[in-house]
Amino acid sequence: MAKKHFGLMIIFVFVFCFSCSGFAANYKPEYKMSIIVGPTGPWGESAARFAEAVKKATGGKINIKPYYNGQLFAGKQTNEFLLMKQGVIDFALGSTINWSPTVKELNIFSLPFFFPGYKALDIVENGEVGKQIFKLIEQKGVVGLAWCENGFRDLTNNERNIKKPEDLKGLKIRVVSSPIFIDTFKAIGANPVSMNWGEALSAFQQGTVDGQENPVVSVTIPNKLWQVHKYITIWNYAIDPIILGVSKQVWNSFDQKDKDAIIKAAAETAKWQKKGAREGLEHSAAALDILRKNGMEVTVLTPVQIKTFKNMTKPVYDKWAKEIGIELVKAAEKDIQKAEKVK
Repeated sequence: MAKKHFGLMIIFVFVFCFSCSGFAANYKPEYKMSIIVGPTGPWGESAARFAEAVKKATGGKINIKPYYNGQLFAGKQTNEFLLMKQGVIDFALGSTINWSPTVKELNIFSLPFFFPGYKALDIVENGEVGKQIFKLIEQKGVVGLAWCENGFRDLTNNERNIKKPEDLKGLKIRVVSSPIFIDTFKAIGANPVSMNWGEALSAFQQGTVDGQENPVVSVTIPNKLWQVHKYITIWNYAIDPIILGVSKQVWNSFDQKDKDAIIKAAAETAKWQKKGAREGLEHSAAALDILRKNGMEVTVLTPVQIKTFKNMTKPVYDKWAKEIGIELVKAAEKDIQKAEKVK
């Protein structure tokens, strides 16, 4: 009888131990993380930082490997969200621009000349609008963990200084495969060319594309665009938040303890990333000096000059406010007005 009980106890212990390790056994040996940019700069560096923090917090159970320069896009950077939804990509530090063709509400950040500054952006992200957007992307298959930063987008080219809409006439400007960007640049007289970033760099070198629009600190400086473009125009026409997200399929496979650890790591990473990304993003003398020292001619548009461009893109705003959702846009406008009063 004692032998029988002993045998049952061994079986119980074996089953208990197996079940305790069940979650770990079901976890993948590697979780793929997508990043459009390279490993340098606040955006790229934060991917490695997040992966290391998660690995440490989960005792090595969750190993995230960053794949830089859009290696996981399957040929098109706007595929990223769909691949996450399908569980092909596990994590991403994704631009709202790249995700906006799938989640139309994310186009709110690309409305031309909509956000006046970073205070306005923070209030929108941290308020009801930001929460609603995270709910919307979760409904479509991706869990938002934290808001990160790419910054205001400015214009570089190899032809001429851009001070007024007429200066853009006929210029081929690389944009992402997002319809709102095509509409915006057509409205101000340019010839928008949609292509992946990796392809764009080759096009700049070959001279088949004249210019591009991207943030100074995270793209222009790390990519040394002064090697292909002589002119930069600072106009802050659109903002580009980054979402640190995870496939909902993958998220649901984690136990609550690991979810909590990931959320904490995401919050810490986002805080570090935003701080690094915003150093110089408001176009301090130091950031612009780097461009000038490397031979770029820097043009900072005045409020009057910007208003001319804004007026020309009003039809784009009207069209896309309807696409995004009038109520969501109005809610964001109220938050922006709050930010303006805080100045």
